[in-house]
This record gives sequence, structure tokens and C-alpha cells, in this order.
Amino acid sequence: MKNPITTLNAALLCAALVSATAVQAQQPALQKAGDVQYVCGGIGIDESTAMRAAMKDYPLSLLFATKTGDYLAKIQVVIESEKGTEVAQFQAQGPVCLLRLDSGRYTVKASADGGKAVSQSVEVAPAGTPGKTLDYRF
Repeated sequence: MKNPITTLNAALLCAALVSATAVQAQQPALQKAGDVQYVCGGIGIDESTAMRAAMKDYPLSLLFATKTGDYLAKIQVVIESEKGTEVAQFQAQGPVCLLRLDSGRYTVKASADGGKAVSQSVEVAPAGTPGKTLDYRF
């Protein structure tokens, strides 16, 4: 006869692994623009949940929405260093973007359809410290 505690522990471990794999599978693939690694997504409840859960693992998060709160995608993003040098440029394919970039001060410019552009400055902290979130409303 098997030990019920061992069987329960094995079942819980399997469930945790399946759950972690399911959440990870819902997050889009990591991409690269310049020296910045990023992932954008958040379309659909599963992907949105996965992206929001992963925010803690990235030093900078970007959120895109209308002023009424509807999420936006296909946003042009340009990231510049404190000296004004372009560090990265990409199109956000979802309302949530998670970025891995070096610590420092940046200006993040986001442009929506119709030419509306919003710029925000941010101080990105070193790895291991809480990340920042920039909220863009168009």
C-alpha cells in the first residue's frame, strides 16, 4: 500500500507544474529591439492574466488604453536614454508590454493611431528591485 501523504504530495507537485506551464504558455514570446528585451500581449483573459502575473519579473511595464479604459494594441513605442539616444523602437502588439532594460533614466514615447503621442520619463531601478509601470491613456 502506498503512503497517502507521498501520493498527495506527488499530485500537488504535478498540478503545480501543469498550472505553471499553462500560465507560461499564455505569455507571448520574448522579443528584442536594440538592447531591450520585451514581450507585449494581454489580449484575452488567459494572456492578460499571464502578463500581469509576470510584471513583477520585469523592471518596466507599459499599459496602453483609451481614456475610457478600453485596451489598445498596435502602439508605436520609442525608448530613449537620458542623453536622447534611441535605445529601442517597436510596435506593441498588445495592451501590456514588459521590458527588460538596464537601470537608468529613460523617456518612453508611445504613439497611437491618429498621431496621438504621449511621452513619459522613468527611472528604471537595478534588477531585483520593484519594477515601474507607465500607464498611457489616449
